[in-house]
Amino acid sequence: MAITTSMIKELRDATGLGIADCKNALQASDGDFDAAIKTLREKGAAVAAKRASKEAKEGVVTAIVTDDAQSAAMIEVNCETDFVTRNEDFQAFVEELRGQALDFETDAMTAGVAEKVEEKIGSIGEKLQLRRNVKWAVEGTGSITSYIHMGGKVGVLLELGCEKAETIASPVYQELAKDLTLHVAAAAPEFLNRDEVPAENVEAEKDIFRKQLEGKPENIMENILVGKINKYFSTICFLEQGFVKEDKVSITNLIAEKSKELGDTVSVKRYVRYQLGA
Repeated sequence: MAITTSMIKELRDATGLGIADCKNALQASDGDFDAAIKTLREKGAAVAAKRASKEAKEGVVTAIVTDDAQSAAMIEVNCETDFVTRNEDFQAFVEELRGQALDFETDAMTAGVAEKVEEKIGSIGEKLQLRRNVKWAVEGTGSITSYIHMGGKVGVLLELGCEKAETIASPVYQELAKDLTLHVAAAAPEFLNRDEVPAENVEAEKDIFRKQLEGKPENIMENILVGKINKYFSTICFLEQGFVKEDKVSITNLIAEKSKELGDTVSVKRYVRYQLGA
């Protein structure tokens, strides 16, 4: 039986164990969920299995960026209670994982991490989970900036690109990078630009707007529809949102203004936002 990503995720959610362990257990049981849990228990996952019914939605998001800002990683580590989040043992464990995060590929942890998590479950007494992780390296000329908000409730990685290597050291560029990560944390854009928005999402919004405009002449309806769709994009697309510190200025215009000041062309290559438990 083919083992799917969703099957592995379901077993991970139930046990708090790593991708490799869950995949191996499912393969050994030919996809039988209960048999896979039994296999994991037999291999010493008893403590984790005891906590399987518990929700692990507290915890922390944390990130690491190399000194040259050319590589970065972000992880979300979950536990059951806010009390454990403040536990020094848990915090030290998270810091240990953060220090290793540049060795993890995106959503694929190295061997041994599941065992570490399981051991820590035994000592802390709550279900723990390394829920997700992302690892980046700069593509071309640019840098990666991170921002952790509300003590680890929200985390952001953002990669900016530019044409001149010396631009990266400019205080103007660095302030822009930090401001953009703050914006992502606060505004939670769903997409970078309107080209990334699925066509079916746009059509669904248009259908809602058309119903709202029923009875209006066709030519007037189409003009209003264009305005409403543009407004829709400005709420969900990073580059079209109003900057959180000055909402009359769009992110696109902010970047253009700073690019002119820098004498370079700055662009957002990508971003990711983690919200604890979301």
